[in-house]
This record gives sequence, structure tokens and C-alpha cells, in this order.
Amino acid sequence: MAKKKSYNNFGGIVFSTSADFNFEEEKHQEDTLPANEQILKIKLDKKQRAGKVVTIVNGFVMKEDDIDSLAKQLKTFCGTGGSSKNNEIIIQGDNREKILQWLMKNGYKKSKIVQ
Repeated sequence: MAKKKSYNNFGGIVFSTSADFNFEEEKHQEDTLPANEQILKIKLDKKQRAGKVVTIVNGFVMKEDDIDSLAKQLKTFCGTGGSSKNNEIIIQGDNREKILQWLMKNGYKKSKIVQ
């Protein structure tokens, strides 16, 4: 069976009459700010989680790989599970104070706990 052609690679563009149109997708990747310039917010959340509590850290200006690496370090430090997606880190349980201490110790001086 033959594969169907996909035009999703060009953002749905099939044909353009513009002479200067470029089919290459513009890739914009945010640069990672230094740790002392990151303004991170730590909050507690239990919405749509069957009553379970999680700690969410957001406000990152980093590449996804750097966020994943930081999430792994925080999960190891707290001794719990978690994940990272949509430029935020989710750690299981109420670990706000632990995470804040770790972030301060590792140079994220503008981090704070929000309600």
C-alpha cells in the first residue's frame, strides 16, 4: 500500500504564487538565561489530579532539554516522581520548601513560593 503524501511539513502550504516565498520552517529556540536571571514560581496544585497534590515550578526561559535535566535533578533531590512539559516542572507531593532550598542553593536566587 502506498504512503499518503503529507503536506504538514510545510505548515499546510501546498502552493504559493509569491516569488520570494521560502518553504523552510523558521525555527525559533529560546536561549537559556543564566540561573541568577531566572524568575521561577513554585506553587501547589491539586486540580484534576484525583485529590493528589503536586508542586509545580514554572517561569523558565530555557531550552526543553535544560528543563528536562533540571526536572531530573529535582526529582532525585525530592525522592519523588514527576515530569516536565509546557515549560514547567511537576513534582509529586508538597515539596515547595525543599525545591525552593535546592533552587536557591544552585543559583536560582529569584525563585519564590506563590499561592
